[in-house]
Amino acid sequence: MTLVAELDLFEILSQTRGVELGVVVVLLVLLALSIFVIFYKLVHVSQAQAQSITFLERFWESKRLDDIFRVAEGLKQSPIAAMFHAGYIELSKVKKGRDAAVAAAGPGGSMHEHMGGIENVERALNRTRVSELTKLENLLPFLATNGSAAPFIGLFGTVWGIMTAFHAIGQAGKADLATVSGPIAEALIATALSLASAVPAVIAYNYFTRRIKVLGAEMQTFGSDFLNIVKRHFF
Repeated sequence: MTLVAELDLFEILSQTRGVELGVVVVLLVLLALSIFVIFYKLVHVSQAQAQSITFLERFWESKRLDDIFRVAEGLKQSPIAAMFHAGYIELSKVKKGRDAAVAAAGPGGSMHEHMGGIENVERALNRTRVSELTKLENLLPFLATNGSAAPFIGLFGTVWGIMTAFHAIGQAGKADLATVSGPIAEALIATALSLASAVPAVIAYNYFTRRIKVLGAEMQTFGSDFLNIVKRHFF
């Protein structure tokens, strides 16, 4: 029965030198940053989705916008609540301006004034939607870049390590298994680390992109529903 020695990654890492060591350090830093970003975005996106669900439930249950406004102020992580907050404030400004104009010039008002008011509310909703989507997408480019670049960094380290190993073998004048296996193992560790960094980053990027896309669709739907309510009751 043949006994196979257990692979000791720490021993292999401790033997790396020069360019290979630099590549390993870079990959370890990318791996640590990827883990941090993945957990940070998981908390961020989960809170945004959970609070948005809570806000929508309260929005459709409530009969007064000022009550919903107080609810929205307590849901800081919800992008939909942020949209309502911005739309409500803009609607309040439009109402005050319209009431002042009516008091000064008498009742009524032109169609242009009414359309200008609703357009202001719509712009506020769209502006906030874009801003909130930008916040949700923050740090995702890092995951995409890491998923694309890490394998090439690891490949560079592996190629450099193999090139160095063969150069040492040429100088030694012998190429038995014991001479070749150690340097090759040190070179391949860069490939292993690059995959350990890139694969989770790519999976996480696709996962968060999908969840943010769903939130974006819900924000778009809410904006349309809110505008319809405002048109029906205030214009």
